[in-house]
Amino acid sequence: FKYDIGFSPSRKVSERQAFIISNTNIFYIRENARNNIVKGCTECTVVLFNPRKNKQSHLLNTSRKTITCLAFSADGRYLVTGECGHLPSVRVWDLQEGGGTQIAEFPGHKYGINCVAFSPSHKYVVSVGSQHDMIVNVWDWRSNVKVASNKVSAKVKAVSFAENGNYFVTVGNRHVKFWYLEYSRSAKYKEPVPLMGRSAILGEQRNNYFCDVSCGRGEMGDSTYAITKSGLLCEFNNRRLLDKWVELRTTSANCMTVGENFIFIGCAEGIVRCFSPATLQFVTTLPRTHYLGVDVAQGLSISHMATHPNNAKYPDAVALAFDQRNLKLTCVYNDHSLYVWDVRDIKRVGKSHSFLFHSACIWGVEMFPPLEQETGSSTLAMPPGSFVTCSSDDTIRVWNLDPNLPPDNDTMYKRNIYSNELLKVLYVDAELTYLKDLELSGAGTAEKTDSSYDGRNGVRSIRISPDGKHLASGDRAGNIRIHELKNLQELCRIEAHDAEVLCLEYSRHDSGHKLLASASRDRLIHVFSVDEEYNFLQTLDDHSSSITAVRFLNTHDQLQMVSCGADKSIIFRQLQGNMRCQFSRGHNIAGKTTLYDMEVDSGQKHILTACQDRNIRVYNVNNGKHSKTYKGSVSEDGSLIKVVLDSSGIYSATSCTDKTLCVYDYYSGECMATMFGHSELVTGLRFTNDCRRLVSASGDGCIFIWKVPHDMVVTMHARLAQQAARAGKRIPAQIPNGLHLDNENFGAPPAEFFDPNANNVDQSDYRFSVGQLPLWAKKQITDNTSPPTSVANRQMDLPKGRWAQRLDAGGITVKSVYDSDSIIQIPLEKRLDSDGSKDSSIDSDFKFYGQYEFQEISISQYSVVGGGESGDFVPCPESYQQLTNGQSPKQNISLLLSRYDSGALQNYFLNCHLLDSSGISKTPDGSLENNSFKRKKMTVVKTAED
Repeated sequence: FKYDIGFSPSRKVSERQAFIISNTNIFYIRENARNNIVKGCTECTVVLFNPRKNKQSHLLNTSRKTITCLAFSADGRYLVTGECGHLPSVRVWDLQEGGGTQIAEFPGHKYGINCVAFSPSHKYVVSVGSQHDMIVNVWDWRSNVKVASNKVSAKVKAVSFAENGNYFVTVGNRHVKFWYLEYSRSAKYKEPVPLMGRSAILGEQRNNYFCDVSCGRGEMGDSTYAITKSGLLCEFNNRRLLDKWVELRTTSANCMTVGENFIFIGCAEGIVRCFSPATLQFVTTLPRTHYLGVDVAQGLSISHMATHPNNAKYPDAVALAFDQRNLKLTCVYNDHSLYVWDVRDIKRVGKSHSFLFHSACIWGVEMFPPLEQETGSSTLAMPPGSFVTCSSDDTIRVWNLDPNLPPDNDTMYKRNIYSNELLKVLYVDAELTYLKDLELSGAGTAEKTDSSYDGRNGVRSIRISPDGKHLASGDRAGNIRIHELKNLQELCRIEAHDAEVLCLEYSRHDSGHKLLASASRDRLIHVFSVDEEYNFLQTLDDHSSSITAVRFLNTHDQLQMVSCGADKSIIFRQLQGNMRCQFSRGHNIAGKTTLYDMEVDSGQKHILTACQDRNIRVYNVNNGKHSKTYKGSVSEDGSLIKVVLDSSGIYSATSCTDKTLCVYDYYSGECMATMFGHSELVTGLRFTNDCRRLVSASGDGCIFIWKVPHDMVVTMHARLAQQAARAGKRIPAQIPNGLHLDNENFGAPPAEFFDPNANNVDQSDYRFSVGQLPLWAKKQITDNTSPPTSVANRQMDLPKGRWAQRLDAGGITVKSVYDSDSIIQIPLEKRLDSDGSKDSSIDSDFKFYGQYEFQEISISQYSVVGGGESGDFVPCPESYQQLTNGQSPKQNISLLLSRYDSGALQNYFLNCHLLDSSGISKTPDGSLENNSFKRKKMTVVKTAED
């Protein structure tokens, strides 16, 4: 990964840090004197990080090209970035306009940009091309003009402007050169003039590789400092002469940054040296970071950083940035960790912030299943909301983004001093061979080191068992490892395949069987019994090419296994026998395109396949027939490699090889959103359990957390509540505003609730009453809003039971007190699924018109409707008397509506409550129990215009 970080010096843009990390060679660090770091997170995204608020904002490169370098202007308002690829551009961003807006673009290079810099007056921008480009350009970016240009004879590694702005310096392999701007400042230019450059006089050091440079500050403004890869710190005077140098006593020096009083140099094995700019005398060595292989879960106090084992190895420092105003030093290491050091007291340096990330390609993401802890049972193995990732760096990492994660939770996964998000690291390779980024370790050398991507190292796939107890992982050598989630102890290791394990899958907990299936590039599927300590049961070899996905599903109490692969086939298998589980082949579908991934819908009626032609094809599980096809990407290039459904089964998220993500409505095929920001294809994709976030992991080693739009979250939560009601579950639903709502019960109102003198309620727009819905109405609960046009065409089941005889031929109608509102006729028609069957899992034509949401409101805030027509809220003692006497009350119909009026959430009721006297229970003193009143909510029909 290529690291480039810098501080913004502006007070207006204060408290913000930013960074980029991209997977090319190491580059220079740009520093300025304010509390803002530029922190490298992904190749076509710049992340602005606020350490005080612990919040991020982002700049997205719309060209989707890899960002290779950046620099702040002296006032901190502007940011300049360089990129690579065909015809790369230099881009200038205004950080005060809308949080970051591109205001200039200069396509003056051909093959890539290695480094950029602002002049101290931020009038000019300098860009230096890659070794294939070999061009130095100076831009007057406000006038959109190239001022000067010239060629360089060597690969340039870094650039730095002198404090007076008269010249800038470039360094590289056997290269230190001073470039002068003074002669052209007063000229009226129409065409670029040749840029005047003079080489430094290197003397004995002429054969060195100079890997970083920084011009002096303050009293040492006439000096220029450079470091060599071999470990020398050199000082040049304003006449370009090498005045003096000092040995750094390290095997390799990688980066440097200069302040008024200190020079910091990042070296191998986690060493950061500090020298005096005036005399080049050694001042101190900063504390080392974590050692490679550290157990972050044990780092509950800062003293853990001081306890290192013998012969410990450390990551190399590859990028530095110094905040002169706040005396903070930010350092990036080649295991993709980032530390912010407090250097106010240079003799007692402390850690301010730290972050640990994957150092290689991430292959998979898994969410910890949403389990409920039963009374008296042991605690959950992992905090709720956690997710797990696996990578080619031979680690499996556990993350949790909940800022309110209790520090004293009963699991081994706790907040630690190393990272706020990372809870635990499982090291698969005991030798820790691939923890360091190998491309960074070999930066600056003539030969490129071996890449971890090409070897057989790395964890290729992971899966968490449905009961949340086991973690299965498959590596690129064909081995399967089973770990116990509560302590990550290895239970067993299976040498299962001859090639990388592409997919692992557990059978569903409601299938009556506990099985694990593994699929590999060696064209085999192995089935293991979980209850028998993962004893081998069966091998299936009916695919003729790599098997990309395998899934279990349970239909008609029959366990099935479905697999797809690069041989363009989908094979359905049924479980045969109760004593010895064996799968026999059923349907076989031969397609016309390669299948890269597969997903089962929430009702287990259909399977979705991600196809090479960028389409998602849906097949019926019962007969194997093709049901429908819809596009899975807005692009005209690439192939779909991932498809996932959210837990409600409404939206499907896809990943394409053009590095974009898309979210589609599974039922209509409508594209809901497109995203980009990763610099490599996305290899892992999952919705969080609460449906609020989408987690993506990529080959660039980065994890992105995407926020799902509010209306989509409401839709998914409504579907989950509907599914729970149909299954007869009583689970609290997570409402989008953060409140928890129990859809089944709420407490009985106090006695003064029915006292006409105790309730002074303002006139409201809607009537409401207290009651309980019958079964026929419960089946239609959606917790959602719909447009009037679609609701008018939808129908529900006819009512059944004791209330059926009270219905007129026209059915029930629901009418608002507003005359302009339309009447909803009940019953409505039933929607059919794509295969002609009744859709058992969603009213799939949900659309959102206006901003509405449901919210629980205490019943004690409202009165009960009387029988009047005026719409006033009046108490109804007669109804309460009927309830307490066990009599059947009158039928009341209502709806609950919450909407935004003038930016505030207003709540209204249209009741649809039918209370059966058999549902009333009394305490010994004759009062009603708290669970006597039950409330259900039905579809809201109201637009923002109404």
